[in-house]
Amino acid sequence: MRPTHPITEDEVEFAAIRAQGAGGQNINKVSCAVHLRFDIKASALPEAVRERLLALGDQRISKNGVIIIKAQEYRSLEKNRAEALRRLQALVDAASHVQKARRPTRPSRGAVTRRLDGKARRSAIKAGRGRVE
Repeated sequence: MRPTHPITEDEVEFAAIRAQGAGGQNINKVSCAVHLRFDIKASALPEAVRERLLALGDQRISKNGVIIIKAQEYRSLEKNRAEALRRLQALVDAASHVQKARRPTRPSRGAVTRRLDGKARRSAIKAGRGRVE
């Protein structure tokens, strides 16, 4: 599926950092994790998409409208950069999708009758369980 509003790398700021977790001596020497920063307000996205992104309750979006994504899944800096960009694109695609307005519907007369008949039948069964006099 093609992204509706592709993010270009010139709108994104990358910072190489040291990854957390196990990895032996290599993890102490190599900065292969990536912090991606994307300023929503300064981006070239349409106004409606920007507003929906800012309205998202996502913890990766700071108070001043900057998306910060940390990618440290891979041992390669390039793969982590690609993964961070993919996650950002997924977030933007989710915000660009407009949910269709729900039109409320009413049950048909037959459906209402069937439901009430079933309730009456069940009520009669339960009423018959009382103490015999």
